[in-house]
Amino acid sequence: MLKRLQIFALFLLTTLAFAQKLDLKKITITGKIFEKGTTLPLEYATVVFQDAKNPEKLNGGVTDMEGNFKFEVPSGTYNVRFEYISFKTVEFKNKTYNTNTDFGTIYLEADIAQLAAVEVIAERSTVEIKLDKKVYNVGKDMMVKGGTVSDVLDNVPSVTVDPEGTVALRGNENVRILIDGKPSGLAGINIADALKMLPADAVEKVEVITNPSARYDAEGGGGIINIVLRKGKAQGLNGSFVGTIGDPETYGLNSSINFRSEKFNLFSNIGYNYRTSLGNSSTDSYYTTASANPNSIFLEERRTNERLNKGYNSNFGIELFLDKSTSWTNSLTIQNGRGENPDNVFFYNYDANRNPTFTRNRLNNQNSKDFTFEYATNFTKNFKKEDHKLTVDMAFSQNRERDNSTIYDQIIGDPNVLIERTLNPENQQRNLFQTDYVLPIGKDARFEAGYRGNFQKNITDFEIDSLDTSGNWVRNDIYSNLLEYKEYVNAFYMQYGSKINKFSYFLGVRFEDSNIEVNSISSNDYNTKKYNNFFPTATLNYEFSESSNISLSYSKRINRPRGRFLNPFSSYSSRINIFRGNPDLNPAYTNAFDLGYLKRWKKVTFNTSAYVNLTDDSFQFIRRESGLFVEGVPVIESTPINLATEIRAGFEFNVNYSPYKWWKLNANFNLFRNETKGDYSYINSSDELVIQNFDNTATSWFSRISSKINLPYNIDWQANAFYMAPQTNAQGKTLSMTSINLAFSKDILKDKGTIALNVSDLLNSRKRRSEVNLPTVISTSEFQWRQRQINLSFTYRFNKKKNERDNQKRPDDGGGDEFMG
Repeated sequence: MLKRLQIFALFLLTTLAFAQKLDLKKITITGKIFEKGTTLPLEYATVVFQDAKNPEKLNGGVTDMEGNFKFEVPSGTYNVRFEYISFKTVEFKNKTYNTNTDFGTIYLEADIAQLAAVEVIAERSTVEIKLDKKVYNVGKDMMVKGGTVSDVLDNVPSVTVDPEGTVALRGNENVRILIDGKPSGLAGINIADALKMLPADAVEKVEVITNPSARYDAEGGGGIINIVLRKGKAQGLNGSFVGTIGDPETYGLNSSINFRSEKFNLFSNIGYNYRTSLGNSSTDSYYTTASANPNSIFLEERRTNERLNKGYNSNFGIELFLDKSTSWTNSLTIQNGRGENPDNVFFYNYDANRNPTFTRNRLNNQNSKDFTFEYATNFTKNFKKEDHKLTVDMAFSQNRERDNSTIYDQIIGDPNVLIERTLNPENQQRNLFQTDYVLPIGKDARFEAGYRGNFQKNITDFEIDSLDTSGNWVRNDIYSNLLEYKEYVNAFYMQYGSKINKFSYFLGVRFEDSNIEVNSISSNDYNTKKYNNFFPTATLNYEFSESSNISLSYSKRINRPRGRFLNPFSSYSSRINIFRGNPDLNPAYTNAFDLGYLKRWKKVTFNTSAYVNLTDDSFQFIRRESGLFVEGVPVIESTPINLATEIRAGFEFNVNYSPYKWWKLNANFNLFRNETKGDYSYINSSDELVIQNFDNTATSWFSRISSKINLPYNIDWQANAFYMAPQTNAQGKTLSMTSINLAFSKDILKDKGTIALNVSDLLNSRKRRSEVNLPTVISTSEFQWRQRQINLSFTYRFNKKKNERDNQKRPDDGGGDEFMG
């Protein structure tokens, strides 16, 4: 027996020695990886040599800027994969390589079929155009360095952001904004304000989805904008720091640090920002004799603002790789901000002959505090078959905002001063539960199903007090209000898609059960709205060639009123122009149709689409007399109402053009026509019935062009220009608006550092100008939220390259949508 063991041990040692000798033999692997259909090189594509007998043993390399790869591996039998994120993998299984091997040119095909709505993150352009979406890669845009997410969105094709921060997609403000694919507490209570607080450096990319499938929220008649935050994926310890200074006074320091191993991935984004924004506005109004005033009067309103926002944001997370196919991610986000906004307004009053009568000054000292806390967890299980996976997500968030102000109002020369204050605490709680299941069927089909529960509660206690002669604060019950808003939405969806030769389709349906409560407690007005709806979606796609596609899509969508739309009172910045919410607003429903065409050439990507949105009970803002007067001037209030129908149709195209390696161009053009039909009636201050006809047809367009040039000495130059054409409405019109942005950057410290200088609104022309024509008031106004901004930033990267691509797939990169419901 011992002899046999000795013989066996000798045989084993001999075998191991021989194997080690074979292992010492290195062979050279070479080749190229190009994009199929465009023959453009794919930089940082991955070549993986996986030992066929020991799958945990990996070798390989990545491609350079020209798409070339070259590395050495021990001779042996391997499963070889050529990978590039969001491209179809090319694989050779169980093949033996004993000599130097040149694979020649490997062509990878972008996975652009509707069955796999994936993201392509390319280095060759800032904007990626796909048939079903547009992806804007923030990390490669100098324009937004040191800015906010609102600045980011203002550079995205098809998206516009007005001077007040309202976001519109294709000219439609009924847009659903998601963060990391879900409704998030990071969006805050007022999403326009929240986007101005979140730093641009925390954002990896923005996805614009004009006609989403059933897996996405049915919310947003105009479509979905998904903001994807940074999460490091590169191996080892790596990260970047961005420091910013600017004029008007701006300071910022943001960091993104990541540590990834085979067992876990730690990621973080931490930053502090101090931003000053100078704004101004002017309004000239003519009040006719029909306003219960014996004489016509003129009023000029001039306003200046000096907003200050400061605060920190932090995001920490850990992704645990429980095994090769299972991951569990947990993240914690905390934001804390403070703001100041001294709002100084002068009202110059004139009689009918333009003779000055008196001047009133109103100083509104506004202060704000906000705090956001969110915990999110994700569990992802990938099964053996590619794209077969199960995800479970939960998120819990709290938002607290405190907007208070002290107001000093007096007629110049009059010793009497009216002193008022506003108190506006707001609290929001949101709980989110979601699960999604993806099942591939055969080679070219797949089934998806899932559930989302979104439960939200908001309380807003808006109070206005006046200081009486005894020094006591007296509540103003006319404008004060306590509002409670509850929204409970349970949603289920399923969809099925398949591909037959060059034709593919995706059919789905989403069911949402909504339970909404809008309780105006101060006025004892309680509104409960319960409704459930089916939201069908359909997408048809035909692939003429590898570089040419056409698609036709349909979806039914909903737009639920929220926030200031519902709150009877939420601001008091002016005594004569008041915004009043409408607690009894109903949701608006939209049927959206989209016909799109995508064509790729070697240097050009062209995408065009024609779209029609048919909306019932659409929201429209109307201006009317409130019946109140201030020194003989009627108080005009603006409020949203449900009108009968809105028909919005348009045409747009996007072009990416790279005439040379050093020059990249992106152009976006959108022409749209908006038709509204409906009547609104009210009783004015003279007890007269006023009927306003809102039948109106308006045609407008906007265009954006961006040019990026790589100059000698590692200097980059970028310029953006935007133009919005005039647009009429039933009560007046909005005039044109133009803005130009410039940026320069230079790489230093062996590409570890970058200095960037950007100028936002170079011509100081980004102003909203409008005209209003009412039965009793004719006015023109000009509003500028933020004057020209100049920022200088320095970025330092360690253990990562500039514009480094995520070379390794995360476990949840299974070829389908990210967590979006």
